[in-house]
Amino acid sequence: MATYFAPAERADKNELLTSIEIANNNSVMSGLLHSIGGLLAILNEHRQIISINDSFLKMLGIHDPSEALGLRLGEALQCIHAQEEPAGCGTTKFCSTCGAAIAIVTSLGQHKSVEKICALTANRGGEDIDISLMVKSHPIKIDGVEFLLLFLQDISLQQQRAGLERTFFHDFNNRLCALVGATEMLALENRDSNLVTIIRQSSLLLKKEVEIQRYLLQSESCTYHPVLQKTTTGQIVEELQSFFLNHPVARNKTIQFPAAYPDLSLETDMSLVLRVLCNMITNALEATRENGTVKVWIEEKDGLLSFSVWNSKAIPQDITRRIFQRNFSTKEGAGRGVGTYSMKLFGEQILGGQISFTTSEEDGTAFRFSLP
Repeated sequence: MATYFAPAERADKNELLTSIEIANNNSVMSGLLHSIGGLLAILNEHRQIISINDSFLKMLGIHDPSEALGLRLGEALQCIHAQEEPAGCGTTKFCSTCGAAIAIVTSLGQHKSVEKICALTANRGGEDIDISLMVKSHPIKIDGVEFLLLFLQDISLQQQRAGLERTFFHDFNNRLCALVGATEMLALENRDSNLVTIIRQSSLLLKKEVEIQRYLLQSESCTYHPVLQKTTTGQIVEELQSFFLNHPVARNKTIQFPAAYPDLSLETDMSLVLRVLCNMITNALEATRENGTVKVWIEEKDGLLSFSVWNSKAIPQDITRRIFQRNFSTKEGAGRGVGTYSMKLFGEQILGGQISFTTSEEDGTAFRFSLP
């Protein structure tokens, strides 16, 4: 029988029943099928399903497991290409680029575990649906007969989100570049305008903030390059005062900025410094009751310039152990647990500074960001 990729042959009825019986009578196979919460199927050497767990059946919308037995993966998933050749899944022109087919065939041929991403279009109820699956194929022999353990994870939502993020950052960055270019021209023509200066600085900071957000989302695979520039402690204080002047989190609360501080210049990435300090102040304000006060001060000691932010509330001891852990948060809702994590990431790993804090019922909580 003709094929464009994988072998077309299937087990006959007796072979299939024998394989099913071997798998069902094996304690390891049975244990896996009943203990693994994810999607799991067991295939014979002809890539046909001989056993399947409840999670996979639920995903397929099948109540009777016998309906899936003997099918190949694409047929069970209702891939729109699975029936384009008489021999079915694995034999069509599309199968040579299918992640699942490649993983299964490679695993069988090389007798090793293989993991691939499968981009699949399935027809469900007359409607085409795009699905992304992480497919891991692992060969195993029982009584001299070769089988495949097929582990699947539906990553459709993650893939869709990643695609949207890439599109967003690409398009938004293009528009920001145009905005920054226009403000540069405006600044050249209106050198003495304070308003133009504010607009230019704001557009530059916004562009930098988008780069920072992109790095936070992709910090495992993306390298952030800080842009070093000369700034002063006075400029940093002015930016912080401007940022929190009408910020909702500061409503009905007081931020006590330092009246006096070391007048020093430093070469650093201003956007990252502000990012760290704004997170410190925001966290302090969120922990402060209405009409309460948050204090900010700056010190120079032992070659370090330190920015400190204080509030009166103590952090519980069990929380202090995980305060800088990514995705850990005491607040409800998805997407939390990035603020303190990013302080550590940017403040220490990229800027070469040090983030620390002290907390107690008597003295409240103070976070400190020290730069060389």
